[in-house]
Amino acid sequence: MSLFWRIFLLNAAVLVAAGALLLLGPITISTPVLLTEAMILTGGIAFMLAANAALLRLGLFPLQRVTRAMTTTDLLRPSPRPEVAGHGEIAALIETFNTMLDRLEAERATSSARALSAQEAERRRVAQELHDEVGQTLTAVLLELKRVADQAPEPLREELRQVQEITRGSLDEIRRIARRLRPGVLEELGLVSALTALSTETPTPDGLTVRRQMGKDLPELDAEAELVIYRIAQEALTNTVRHAGASRLELSLRRSPCGVELLIRDDGRGLGDAPEGAGLRGMRERALLVGAELCLGPGPRGGTEVRLDVPVRNGSR
Repeated sequence: MSLFWRIFLLNAAVLVAAGALLLLGPITISTPVLLTEAMILTGGIAFMLAANAALLRLGLFPLQRVTRAMTTTDLLRPSPRPEVAGHGEIAALIETFNTMLDRLEAERATSSARALSAQEAERRRVAQELHDEVGQTLTAVLLELKRVADQAPEPLREELRQVQEITRGSLDEIRRIARRLRPGVLEELGLVSALTALSTETPTPDGLTVRRQMGKDLPELDAEAELVIYRIAQEALTNTVRHAGASRLELSLRRSPCGVELLIRDDGRGLGDAPEGAGLRGMRERALLVGAELCLGPGPRGGTEVRLDVPVRNGSR
């Protein structure tokens, strides 16, 4: 039965029942209206309104769950779909809403995959240019400075040595940036070595101690899942170093019941009530690409905890 006919018949039943009581019951209305009659009419109207409200609330209750789902749904945080309940248009509405959420999540995942793929390609291109163009140019400058310094008189030679050190430091920094843009160690040596190198090479402030714990019996993951784990770890480490003010950071990678678990925990100031920025939302988008579950929140001893559970998908190498 459609929603229109359900509401119409509900109101009709209440009105017919009220009319039958007036026609068949011992109730009469005088002119002017007596107090007793007014109280009986008022009570009858109140009862009809209460019965109508209760029946409507019962019939439209499934819509309230859909409304709550509409106001709380976040495509970056998949949640259980509203249960298809009710009759007629209500059940069809809930089912249509669930189908729309599935389509939106699929479209968002597809668009995010394209955007992140383009981002990785651009990072690879920039890293290649830094390594091939800028790196080689600075290397040539270093060689030329060494040749000139060897032939220069003693007072000028020391100044040229200082310029050499500055140039060498710039070359090392460019190489470090290129490695962060394109983690070649991830492709060549694997995820564990890449995370170890990341935690070692990331500049840390004084007083911050980094502890690593890498499992030895990790399941094999595909290249996309390994890149997601690496990028999320990279973002979490960068946030801790720049914003947390922590003294201890723990990074662990271990086997989980469904695949692999990445855990990054610090004892810093925590996330607080600040809204999520582009970095955290980017982490969530990357996690959705491989069907992983990302949890961001306070750690057991304060600070921030980032937990990523990556399932092993069919076709992983």
